Amino acid sequence: MNALLRGFAAATLATLALALPAIAQDVVHTAPRTLEGTGSDAADGVFPRTVKHVLGETVIQSEPKRVAIISTGQFDSALAVGVVPVATTRGAGQIELTDAYLAAAYPEFSTQFSEVQDLGLRLEIDLEALAEARPDLILVNAAKDTPEERAQYETLSQIAPTVVTNATGVNWKIIFLLTADALGKREAAQAYLDQFHADAEVFAATVAAAPPTVSFVQSTGDRTRVFGVRSFAGAIAEDMGLVRPEAQSFDKTSEDISTELLDQADGDWIFYAGRGDGIKVLTEAPLWATLEGVAAGHAVEVDFDPFFFNAGPTAARIVLDKIAATIK
Repeated sequence: MNALLRGFAAATLATLALALPAIAQDVVHTAPRTLEGTGSDAADGVFPRTVKHVLGETVIQSEPKRVAIISTGQFDSALAVGVVPVATTRGAGQIELTDAYLAAAYPEFSTQFSEVQDLGLRLEIDLEALAEARPDLILVNAAKDTPEERAQYETLSQIAPTVVTNATGVNWKIIFLLTADALGKREAAQAYLDQFHADAEVFAATVAAAPPTVSFVQSTGDRTRVFGVRSFAGAIAEDMGLVRPEAQSFDKTSEDISTELLDQADGDWIFYAGRGDGIKVLTEAPLWATLEGVAAGHAVEVDFDPFFFNAGPTAARIVLDKIAATIK
């Protein structure tokens, strides 16, 4: 799926290398790139391994063969290192257990996808179905160390060894690294991220002289949001050297807006998506046609799930490739 950008990188990297500024070692990235205080000291493929995570430590006795996924993004992360989970939950409004963008990205796993067991809604886990799936590793996200999150962790741990990763999309890189570490495949995840960062830097060099502003907006019909610096897509835009509109420079994931405030979705480029009546709500709003990005022909409809719903490495590559192919 990233052939376009890989080819572009291969053709231009040598030329741009001398022009790229040195990257300071103390650069603070919005999306953390390294595990701090979590993970395992064991080498890849070595089991048993003790994995430190958000809510404690978990011993994984042998290489996981039956992985159950509870949270957004971890299904994507597992697939990116070649592991197909045997069971997973659904997000609100999600129809297929395997999101369409993942099915398209990994056609070689189509048979395994058809056999993935349904664990119910993400916030209402079917524990009986989870036990019946006989997992040897459970992966779940937690936003904070709350009594509710810890109670869930303890319940899941009675079924199988459980590793807890960070919950927010901006943390997708360390979620990926920790997920891969638990699977004994951290080197593969690091290589994936290294290529992602290299490709992002090559693109950044092409816009460094006059980086355009990029806007991210989505609507589900009853709710419309613009996405900030600390969103999944926002952090990728930062990696690519792009600038955010002033109205979207807030330091959190998103802000709800009404269609009367749709001017907050403006930018040199607007990447938008919708579910339900979302596209209609956006494009038929009186202010939509007045946006400078729309008037310039720079409003681009994108896939809702990778841009705004599932924060994982495959989704990140789709976002990067789409932006790079769009902004010339």
